[in-house]
Amino acid sequence: MNHDVPALLVKVGPSPQNHGCLGALRSLGRAGVPVYAMVEDRFTPCAVSRHLAGRFVVPTTGQEDPRALTSTLLRLGRAIGRRAVAVPTDDESAVLLAEQADRLAEWFLLPPVPAALPRALTSKDGLRRICTEYGVPTPRAFAPADRAELLACGHDLGYPLVLKNLEAYTRLRAPVVTHTTMVSDEVELLDVIGTAETPSVLMQEYIPASYGEDWITHLYCGAQGTPKAVFTGYKVRSWPVRSGATTRAWSWPNPRLAGLAGDLCRLTGYSGLADLDWRFDRRDGLYKLVDFNPRLGAQFRLFESEEGIDAVRAMYLDLTGQQVPGGPQVHGRQFVVGQLDLLSATIGAWQERRFPSTMLPRHGVERAWLSWDDPLPAVVESVLFSGTVARRLTKPLREARC
Repeated sequence: MNHDVPALLVKVGPSPQNHGCLGALRSLGRAGVPVYAMVEDRFTPCAVSRHLAGRFVVPTTGQEDPRALTSTLLRLGRAIGRRAVAVPTDDESAVLLAEQADRLAEWFLLPPVPAALPRALTSKDGLRRICTEYGVPTPRAFAPADRAELLACGHDLGYPLVLKNLEAYTRLRAPVVTHTTMVSDEVELLDVIGTAETPSVLMQEYIPASYGEDWITHLYCGAQGTPKAVFTGYKVRSWPVRSGATTRAWSWPNPRLAGLAGDLCRLTGYSGLADLDWRFDRRDGLYKLVDFNPRLGAQFRLFESEEGIDAVRAMYLDLTGQQVPGGPQVHGRQFVVGQLDLLSATIGAWQERRFPSTMLPRHGVERAWLSWDDPLPAVVESVLFSGTVARRLTKPLREARC
């Protein structure tokens, strides 16, 4: 790999404990690439990694004017001093990089994605429309216009159902839910929605655990949506349980699923990194697309080809004019997100009245935080995680005092 071209990890909004960002930093840094990162402060896990060539303390909220954010990125590009590969680490940065590509091209190498496509894909209702247009199976879903339609949609879909923030920037500016949330009945639905008359939320059919399997696809596509690297895996656990981000997953080849993901990218012309969540429904034998995240996936380091290529390395090679080696993915690797997986396993086992599965260490485990060649980020994450737990445990006491 020619590693002369630097890379910048781009983020919009507060996410100091983003292990996907750290994974990208380690992957490119170990290959000799000078990697720079936008961080909230000097004491986040990414900011203390030994693989970091330089950090830019740029706290953002996601409420900034896109033109101002673009000006900030241009300033960072000038500080780096050379054109760099821009790596989006969240949905908001993916939308920003695509829509401001003309201005950013002076200092950054970007995939030739249609400017409006990432915003459409990160919109939950936009993704539903794209799936309908191209014949991709997806769970039934509605985006209610008001409270009356919200209640009607609940009756139509049936309970339990899943709620998601409708647009990429909604979760930062005015989130309806803090994460993908399952509600069991109308009372719980109204409790979550609160007093909002026009809730910016997608209501989605829930596929019961007894009939469903969670699968993931991570990929990088070049120009015209040509797949350069496609990986598939099985999602074992998540946090929150059964509705949140992956905490444990297996790398497992699934040619049918890889074909579905590649076909969708070719049909839409999508170019860039992507993280797709699928739900296999045993009732009809279909893989149903649940989410399409047009950026780095937090657990992308689960996947490698036999040549040592992951999705981020594939992007770097392609955008710097180098050949992306072909070859099958390594199967049987495992990805684990430390303390969150322990919580998920414990609570899931208690809810289902069984012993937690897949807890013992195995060969080929990729850990989100702990790495023997880069230990300090795991130490910082432990401190941050402990602080988060302490704040949540003492919240009732603090509220009682008020």
